Amino acid sequence: MIKNLYKREFYLQKIRPFYKTDLIKVITGIRRCGKSCLMLSIQQELRDLGVQEKDILYLNLDKRGYQRIKTSKQLESAIESVVTDQTFKYLFIDEVQNVKDFEEVINAFREEGNFSIFITGSNSYLLSGELLTKLTGRYIEINLFTLSFCEYLEMKQFLGRKVAAPAVEFTNYLKYGGFPQILEFEEGSAKAAYLANVIEQIIKKDVKVRNKIRNQLVFEKVRTYLINNFGTTTNLDNILHYFSKVEHIALKKTTLRRYIGFLENARILYKCPRFDLKSRKSLRTEEKYYLADTGIYFAMNTDGRINYGPVLENLFYVYLRNRGYQVSIGRIGELECDFIARREDDYFYVQIAMTIADRKTEDREYRPFEKVKDNYPKYLFTLDPLQQKRDGVKHLNLLDFISSGSEL
Repeated sequence: MIKNLYKREFYLQKIRPFYKTDLIKVITGIRRCGKSCLMLSIQQELRDLGVQEKDILYLNLDKRGYQRIKTSKQLESAIESVVTDQTFKYLFIDEVQNVKDFEEVINAFREEGNFSIFITGSNSYLLSGELLTKLTGRYIEINLFTLSFCEYLEMKQFLGRKVAAPAVEFTNYLKYGGFPQILEFEEGSAKAAYLANVIEQIIKKDVKVRNKIRNQLVFEKVRTYLINNFGTTTNLDNILHYFSKVEHIALKKTTLRRYIGFLENARILYKCPRFDLKSRKSLRTEEKYYLADTGIYFAMNTDGRINYGPVLENLFYVYLRNRGYQVSIGRIGELECDFIARREDDYFYVQIAMTIADRKTEDREYRPFEKVKDNYPKYLFTLDPLQQKRDGVKHLNLLDFISSGSEL
């Protein structure tokens, strides 16, 4: 029996319908976001449903005893060694990308029809062209994020930790983020040290080990630049100009694109494209990069002050992605709408601000909404305790909204 395991119900609801299907359940996400614990939660649910222990097979390829499994033959042998009979099995493999050509083995066991397979990995290699080809589309992806603020509060209560006033907890969450293990530490210095170690492990294992980076110093500078400028509108040419004029580094566009791709593949960064409402087209030359977790920024910087504009934007971008929305930045003529969120055929316009207590700020935040000609819902999120009623826009308190796990 697994004790003290916080169950992330939001993700369990997504994956439960597929427990016994032949679809391979692919759980992806940034390292240390809780993929292994989600697997353990699923295993516990299966036990609670009456599945016998011999029918739940678990290989964690990052653990001692399995780390030497590097080839498809070794993986096949390891799986066969834990299969004791011909009854239906639930097969869980953690960090499967450690094995070369793992896809062939996974697909072979899937085709036998006697296995429900769950795999995890820390980077997008799991959904690369090779996987798509060899698994012939017979999989479903569950993209796991770090703890949402709602989950953060729930997990803290579950662990018996003292929960402070909402504003205090929110500030800590913005600064130290939602990596689950962060809740094991009380002191800010310990949280910061843990975060710094996590980021370095991600860079080492999911970037440097997997990619040939000839100039480590330049890559580090690109990484630092992108992390420090999250939420800022940019493009490759702007970044190249900065490195040429400020850092005095000659950087090729193809190299820069590769470096950014490495960070995206490791799920450190997410690219948010810009969408032009007039032409109804994506603008490839203008985008923003958001961090998988705001704690990443503060782990890499000594300045602990919170710049609420980009931090709140980043927080809500990840929140929307977590809830299954496709997200882009909206351009309306010369104006910008922070986010256009889409899910199926529904669209939502979203503005984010710390406060609109000042009338000029209020007018600025409402101005993009005035240019929108359709009737899709419009939202303004702030930290103001009192909400403004204006022009049919739904003005909501951001803290209340994310604390309750609400939907647009």
